[in-house]
Amino acid sequence: MSKKKKLMAETELASAEIIHPAEDPKLRLLNVSYIYSKGTPFEMKALDSVSLDIHRGKLTGIIGHTGSGKSTMVQLFNGLTTPTSGKVLLDGEDIWAKPKEIGKIRFRVGLVMQYPEYQLFEETVSADIAFGPKNMGLSGEEIIERVNEAASFVGLPQNLMDQSPFDLSGGQKRRVAIAGIMAMRPEVLVLDEPAAGLDPQGRRAIFSGIKRYNRETGCTVIIVSHSMEDMAEFCDDVVVMAHSKVLMAGSRDEIFSHAEKLEEVGLDIPQITRLALMLEKEGITFPESLYTVGYATEAFAALFDLGEGGGV
Repeated sequence: MSKKKKLMAETELASAEIIHPAEDPKLRLLNVSYIYSKGTPFEMKALDSVSLDIHRGKLTGIIGHTGSGKSTMVQLFNGLTTPTSGKVLLDGEDIWAKPKEIGKIRFRVGLVMQYPEYQLFEETVSADIAFGPKNMGLSGEEIIERVNEAASFVGLPQNLMDQSPFDLSGGQKRRVAIAGIMAMRPEVLVLDEPAAGLDPQGRRAIFSGIKRYNRETGCTVIIVSHSMEDMAEFCDDVVVMAHSKVLMAGSRDEIFSHAEKLEEVGLDIPQITRLALMLEKEGITFPESLYTVGYATEAFAALFDLGEGGGV
C-alpha cells in the first residue's frame, strides 16, 4: 500500500472511529498530549490530544505500531511520566492534583514494564515477590498470603519459591516479576508487552494467568501487545493506536468487526479472521466476526450443520 493510500485509509477510519465513553471509568485521559524533548530540535509528539476511558474491572488491550504512542500512554497511567497537557483521572480525580502524593498512585496503579525480569534483584523468588508488599508496610502474615496468591496466579510452583530468580528460565523470571506487582494488589494492573520474546506456550501461560487474575480479583487490567491474536483471545476491550492518537476504542467484538479497515491501516488481524474474510469474498458468509479459533469452530459447525462429533 502506498503512503498516500495508507494515509487516506487512516483518515477514513478516524472519521468513523468507535470510542465509547464509560459511565464510571476507572481511568480516564482527557485531551492528553505528551511531547518528548520539548523546545529542542529533537521535539517529538508521542501523544496528541488523546481522550480515552478505561472501563472498570475489564481487561483492556492496547495495540498499535511501534511509535504509535501506546507505551508512552501506559507510563502516564501511574504517574511515571507527567502529561505535557491534559489530565489523567483515577476514579475521577486528577492523579497530579497532589504531586507530593504521586507515590500513592503508583501503589494503586501497578506498572509492569517490558522485560521486567531484568529488574529482579533479591536472593530468592519469594523475597523478590515480597519486596513491594514489604514497602507497603504490611505484616509478615499478610505478605506471605500475598506472595502465595500472586505466585499461584502466574503459575509459579512452590518448589521454586526458595530458589534464586537468576537460576530460572526466561519465562519463569517474567512470571516472578509480574507476581511482584500483583502481590501489591493494585486497583489497576498495567503490563507493557508482558509476553514479549516468549514462545507460544509461554505466551499462553502468561496471558491465561493475567486473565484469571482479572476475573478472580476484579482488578482493572491493561495490556499492551503487538499481537492481535492475544487481543482477540484474552481482552474484553481493545484500543487501537496510530500516529499518537486513538484510532479506535471499543469492545473486542466492535473492533474486530472492522477487520478490513484495520488491515487498510497496516495492522495485523488474527489469522482466523483473515481466513474468514477470504471465505466471505468467495460467498461464504458468517453471522458475526470471527477472531478466535473457538468462535470459528462454532461458526463452521453452524454453517455446515455439524452435529456433535459429526461430519459434513
